[in-house]
Amino acid sequence: MDFYKRALELKEDTVGSRRYFHQNAEVGLEMPMARDYILQKLTEYGLEPKVCGHGVTAVLGHGAPVLLLRADMDALPMPELSGEPFACPTGEQAHTCGHDFHAAMLLTAAKMLKECESELRGTVKFMFQPAEETFEGSRDMIEHGILEHPHVDAALAFHVAPGKMPLGLFMYNSGGVMMSSVDGFRIEITGKGGHGAYPNLTVDPLRIAVQIYTGLESLIAREANPEMNCVLTVGKLQGGNAANIIPDTAVLEGTLRTNDKVSRELLVRRISEVAEGVAKTYGGSVVITPLSQVPPLICDRALTEAMAGYMKELDIPGNTPIPDMKANASEDFAVIAEAVPSALMYLSAGFTDERGAYSAHNPKVRFHEGVCPIGAAGLAHCAVRWLEEHPAGDNE
Repeated sequence: MDFYKRALELKEDTVGSRRYFHQNAEVGLEMPMARDYILQKLTEYGLEPKVCGHGVTAVLGHGAPVLLLRADMDALPMPELSGEPFACPTGEQAHTCGHDFHAAMLLTAAKMLKECESELRGTVKFMFQPAEETFEGSRDMIEHGILEHPHVDAALAFHVAPGKMPLGLFMYNSGGVMMSSVDGFRIEITGKGGHGAYPNLTVDPLRIAVQIYTGLESLIAREANPEMNCVLTVGKLQGGNAANIIPDTAVLEGTLRTNDKVSRELLVRRISEVAEGVAKTYGGSVVITPLSQVPPLICDRALTEAMAGYMKELDIPGNTPIPDMKANASEDFAVIAEAVPSALMYLSAGFTDERGAYSAHNPKVRFHEGVCPIGAAGLAHCAVRWLEEHPAGDNE
């Protein structure tokens, strides 16, 4: 099958699915609208989907080898200011990272692969995953057996990329760390509240929070290896309800990202030591809770180079490989990649005009729907070609 030609014929369907997910954005593990929509669509296409943890899976073909195609489908807890007519109306959830595209493209890939199922030389397994943004979804589905029954031999995922760039680029990394680890943390500070006029009678948790914030910043400036990528961000600092009341508690939440195992181990330990030390110095206490623990994304060299080769075979306008991509962002597909040989590619979904002015996670970001047939065709074509070239017994 000419998958790109067929994907162009199905573009309206793919765009329709993308807009459904976009307008009905959901966050976290519980995604009932997306789950039910995917179950319905896969059933319409002739597959037999089933719930796997909080996600959805289905299988096509039979026998070894088994290739997993994964798409995340969750949004972010933020407003949308894109101006798109199908923007999520709640004002509290928004698909500003493109996961709506991932789910829609994989649905169309499943439809096309079902149309040529008799020609598959192995098995394709589909993984529609929630909670990538909270780094919970992959582990949830692994715990519920996504990599078994049948056992998965390799995995492939696509991610769309907005910005000022033309369609047709596909970006990958087969030679090292592609994306950083992420260790999310929550620091709950307890002091002693009181009247704002008598701070000497209190233990001010806001003071402690500010000092912890400054101390964490100094870890990167003075303790992180400058030869490695290390980024520590506190994105949430909350405490207090009134100008004249010193509260009892305050909270910080943040993330540490790095591409180096040694740096990661050092900095995770030092975050706790700094927080505990500062709190003790000023008479308070802290409780530190890990929010996420995801390793760096390291794609399998042979698999990634094979998938890049299959992408080059597609007759797509502007089809251009961009190797050696690296990003400080994180991906919980890394958990899959730790378990089985895996490859992740970014597909350009930007614009060359002012519509490409915003990056992912910005409320004004926009994505080019012309990527829909590219992604759907790429997933289906790569699956068929990999199964052709890796018959049972040759994928050890």
